[in-house]
Amino acid sequence: MRIDLHTHSDRSDGTDSPAELVRHARDRRVDVLALTDHDTTEGWAEAADVAERVGVTLVRGIEVSARFGGKGVHLLAYLPDPDHPELVAELDRVLAGRNSRLPAILERLRGLGVDIEAADVRRVSGEAAALGRPHVADALVALGVVADRDEAFVRFLGPGGPAYVDRYATDLPTMIRTVADAGGVSVIAHPWASRHDYRALDEAGIAFLQEHGLSGLEIDHQDHSPDVREELRDIARNLGLVETGSSDYHGVGKTDHDLACNTTDPEQYARLMELADAAAARSGARTPEVVGRA
Repeated sequence: MRIDLHTHSDRSDGTDSPAELVRHARDRRVDVLALTDHDTTEGWAEAADVAERVGVTLVRGIEVSARFGGKGVHLLAYLPDPDHPELVAELDRVLAGRNSRLPAILERLRGLGVDIEAADVRRVSGEAAALGRPHVADALVALGVVADRDEAFVRFLGPGGPAYVDRYATDLPTMIRTVADAGGVSVIAHPWASRHDYRALDEAGIAFLQEHGLSGLEIDHQDHSPDVREELRDIARNLGLVETGSSDYHGVGKTDHDLACNTTDPEQYARLMELADAAAARSGARTPEVVGRA
């Protein structure tokens, strides 16, 4: 069984529509797919409709932008109630932060001599719920300023870059509790990716987050070296956390992240689903079902 628990559609910063993503997963012989767009559930309905028709098991999720120890951390929230008031309010704040920083990024780019306007970003953003740095990067590619997203982030948009602008991100322990209250389960995405400063996410920090309801760690990820994966696996096993693996697929917007390039072990997936069932029962929330549950 091939299980990929972290992917993106064009409702955030991927390039496939939710329907295209599910069909692509079927063609790649992915049995279980999680759609985890950034800070939005907008792609869920379309993905679920297609998944049911083509025979792909769909786990609905969100990749939430959070902050811990003064650093940005991404949290994969699986199967929360999308209408839970506290979750909706916090996602609205995060999306507002994404949209509000766009003018500042464009102003900085213009100050660097790049002729770019909001309309250029909207032309490449498709049906995204909010405009973010990847869409600015795509606009820079379309304008011929850079060759690809990677160059855009290295030259302009990455932390410390001349056009980088910080934005609102929710407190990580608070978001973990909010996801639990909404009947979902949480896994930290690519916790030790090389582009992040992960000193706060040592074993003690992860244990602290587990006390707030954290369920797992995404270990097998393209941004983790073999040594990092083994260190994280040791931490997960010491703490009894679920170990996941995934592609972090973004379509053509992110190279070397093909669907199912990393996968989750079926036993670990079963553990995660058991925890999700328990969380839904405790919360009493109206959580989404797994489509075509495997």
